[in-house]
Amino acid sequence: MSRQHASPVLLAPGKPARALRPLPLGAGRDQISEADLQILIHEHPACLPIAEIDSLFAAPIPICMELNTPAGPIDNFMVTASGLPVLVECKLWRNPEGRREVVGQILDYAKELSRWSASDLQREVSRRVEREGNPILALLREADYDVDEITFNDALTHNLRRGRFLLLIVGDGIREGVEAIAEYLQAHAGLHFSFGLIEMPIYLTEDGARLVLPRVLARTQLITRTVVATPDGQAVLDDETVVEAAHEENDPLSRINFWNEFVATLELNDPEQRKPRAGRQGYVSLSLPVPGGSTWLTVYRSEARWEVGVYLSYTRDSIGERICQRLVGDWPTIHPELGGTASVSLDKLGRSLIEDHLQTGPWTKPAEKEAALSWLRARTNDFVNVLRPRIRAALADLQGES
Repeated sequence: MSRQHASPVLLAPGKPARALRPLPLGAGRDQISEADLQILIHEHPACLPIAEIDSLFAAPIPICMELNTPAGPIDNFMVTASGLPVLVECKLWRNPEGRREVVGQILDYAKELSRWSASDLQREVSRRVEREGNPILALLREADYDVDEITFNDALTHNLRRGRFLLLIVGDGIREGVEAIAEYLQAHAGLHFSFGLIEMPIYLTEDGARLVLPRVLARTQLITRTVVATPDGQAVLDDETVVEAAHEENDPLSRINFWNEFVATLELNDPEQRKPRAGRQGYVSLSLPVPGGSTWLTVYRSEARWEVGVYLSYTRDSIGERICQRLVGDWPTIHPELGGTASVSLDKLGRSLIEDHLQTGPWTKPAEKEAALSWLRARTNDFVNVLRPRIRAALADLQGES
């Protein structure tokens, strides 16, 4: 998408053309701060070019600023009349590391909200705005939307649980390093979100008014991993990411209970390894220390085969793929460290995966389910212990070579 970098020029009848003076964005005096951006967005949500990013989220109603979540406060929270949440993070970039951090931060907010229902959101909004009843519904009606309470709450809960959000990062000076984040977003497959980066330059006119010229710098389509179930339940690939086709025909509740039990009882020796988040998919993911989130462990279950397994995943054409190739090249050393049962197998595109799996009897029998969970806990810990330090070392080697 094209971008405008020159200052706008004011053409007034009978006066010489004048370039408008940009207001500096920062924390100092006579500057626009992150808090100022929050207030601007809350009071004038139309300044966000949302329709250019995803028209389904157009015309959201601002609900509150600094909405508290376990991952921290969301700068601006809005919602559409159809129950689609919009999360905004305002950021004045300090360094490239800060750019990556803010992307991770807004994803953490989205993951926390995906655990909420409409009632949870109503409770936290009520606390924040100090307003009883259902302030979300009240604000929508005050904006002249004729909203049915039951229909709206059902839609809002559904969108929260699916992670169907619009995530926006708004700030100054967003450049190439932050625009190239597609592979980082691909690591967050449990959510189904749209994402946009918006630069918000503000100019001062001759009469002291302010001119806001937002521009979209980057946007995504719906971010999701495509999971395709083949007749034999084997692993397949989408265009970007190695994905296990965890073929599930059971009630989603059984998957939720399975992963809740797995995460609650999972013990990891590595103190730096974060546990996965339980979900309703056929798999969970453990992030690994690679830039852009381009390498992770996929832990899956397949009820069609009564099979559980774990394998090292990566984003195609990324540094994560190069690291995994190095590990595969060192397989004779790694193989015995993983206990001898793991293997290097080829996916549908002929790429190598380090994996291990176990087939049990039906999990309708408590003993078989516990056997699957016990093996999965142990093997997940083994894969972390063996592969995580090697991934760090391979990353350091690659960075040194570059």
